[in-house]
Amino acid sequence: MPESGTSRAQQERTHISTIGTVAAEPAATGTPPGNLAATDTTRRTGLLVTLVLGGLTALPPLSMDMYLPALPAVTESLHASAATVQLTLTACLTGMALGQVVVGPMSDRWGRRRPLLLGMIIYVVATAICVFAPTTELLIGFRLLQGLAGAAGIVIARAVVRDMYDGVEMARFFSTLMLISGVAPIVAPLIGGQVLRFTDWRGIFAVLTVVGVVLTLVVWKWLHETLPPQDRHNGGIGDALRTMRGLLADRVFTGYMIAGSLAFAALFAYVSASPFVVQGIYGASPQTFSLLFGINSVGLIVVGQINGKILVGRVSSDKALGFGLSVIVLAAAALLLMTSGVFGDVGLAPVAAGLFVLMSAMGLAMPNTNAQALMRTKHAAGSASALLGTSSFLIGAVASPLVGIAGEGTAVPMAVVQLVCGVGAMACFLGLCRPWRRAS
Repeated sequence: MPESGTSRAQQERTHISTIGTVAAEPAATGTPPGNLAATDTTRRTGLLVTLVLGGLTALPPLSMDMYLPALPAVTESLHASAATVQLTLTACLTGMALGQVVVGPMSDRWGRRRPLLLGMIIYVVATAICVFAPTTELLIGFRLLQGLAGAAGIVIARAVVRDMYDGVEMARFFSTLMLISGVAPIVAPLIGGQVLRFTDWRGIFAVLTVVGVVLTLVVWKWLHETLPPQDRHNGGIGDALRTMRGLLADRVFTGYMIAGSLAFAALFAYVSASPFVVQGIYGASPQTFSLLFGINSVGLIVVGQINGKILVGRVSSDKALGFGLSVIVLAAAALLLMTSGVFGDVGLAPVAAGLFVLMSAMGLAMPNTNAQALMRTKHAAGSASALLGTSSFLIGAVASPLVGIAGEGTAVPMAVVQLVCGVGAMACFLGLCRPWRRAS
């Protein structure tokens, strides 16, 4: 007989919960060999689902970061200014923000699987069209469509995690996803830099198209439904809007959402400005930029794993989050002092060190804001995930063009945006979440 939605969801929860477990030896436990085989199969399936969710969360940074080394080349090829070319990043971010508002409630109503597959198919088509974009305006438009479709992977991956986990385990799983998705920022610029050795920037979008096709096939074959039919919402747009309004009325949820969004904006200020800062101002090659970008991503991954494997369960998520935001503020302040000339001409190495510290602190800020916010929203995980993602990408889209407002010859706007975002995130965390009151 076919599995029901409930039994399948329970099976997936069992699959995921076995990640990291070790099968006992038959001699030590007396477990029958058949049960051991079932345990091994369950563990392999759970690991596979984890990799699928990691791939979905890795797709946005892959789409953004593989393209970064090519930004100066796009500027020259399409005869556009740096600020105009940066709008291709803004368009993709805006699409990812708006798409999540639509896909999140859709996944609460129709389940996770169907909206995800539809979004992935549209993503592949839009990315393929980017290969042939003849003008900056058309490239901006297709990047917007790419972002709208790619939003499905972001919002539904978070919702699936909420379907399966709660509390400390959810925070740990978000850190696991950060390990998997964090590989994308390391590999993507390196791949992009190598692709530019053999072809132009259009070849990067061709590679992304192939990645999208592979991930779509993997999702279709291995990611089953995790939201049982009885837990779905049957309302229309009005019901979805009322649900979101109720979530935003929760002061603590809103505090985590805005704090996480501002931290993401500080990160994206770096993503958007770093190709011009590292290559344009400090004269590094695309390959050197890719290497530095990868090192910073390693810092983010390592700190994220320290958070998930060591801190979670021993230190409260609010304390870890507060420390991470404090480091972001201090690193941004140091970058502002260095880039504004207070210490003279400091060169690339100190600036790169400051960016490394700032990026590493994101490994504490991002998983903890997501986990703390989603812990309050089991009744509407899709809508909550949509709000978290939409807020992050909209604020990030605003930060993107601001970093180039003073031209390509200074990194001061990047540091200013990062400092303002860091201070704002800390203010929201302390003023809206008020962790000391909830702890008491």
